[in-house]
Amino acid sequence: MLNQDTTHQVRRTRDRRAQSHNLIKDLIDTRTKMLVLYSKLAANKSTEPEDSLPGILQEFCQTLIDYTASAHFHMYRHIEEKMEKRVQIKKLAESFYPRIMSITKTIIDFNDNYDSWSKVTSQEKLEADLSVLGEQLAERIELEDKLIEALSSTRSPDTKQTTLHS
Repeated sequence: MLNQDTTHQVRRTRDRRAQSHNLIKDLIDTRTKMLVLYSKLAANKSTEPEDSLPGILQEFCQTLIDYTASAHFHMYRHIEEKMEKRVQIKKLAESFYPRIMSITKTIIDFNDNYDSWSKVTSQEKLEADLSVLGEQLAERIELEDKLIEALSSTRSPDTKQTTLHS
């Protein structure tokens, strides 16, 4: 029979995991929207009328910043504020964080350069910058997916075999 403290601890763990899963879902939803807009921009060479490009670019920049903020303020903040108790996840996040921050700088620079159509000096430069950004986003997504996979796991390696036999 579980005592009241153990029951409370199990409930808190379940609540934290549910919160983690909600944060992950929000991040993936925002990421998906951003990637759809990225694809529209990258494919815009001849498939879209020229006058739709400014609106797509502006919406992309806003969604790109929303995605970046979602990852930082939800997933990483969740870990930084010690809401995440699994050591494996904290170590993984710490190892990725410097690279994530470097990519975040690239994202912010892109936004600063293109958040308004009036800032676009040439289609060729936009395409080149989109290509660089796309490579950076692919790397960021790969790192985030590793962290998401760890966050989604149901059992911490730190607690193996200690619950019943201790």
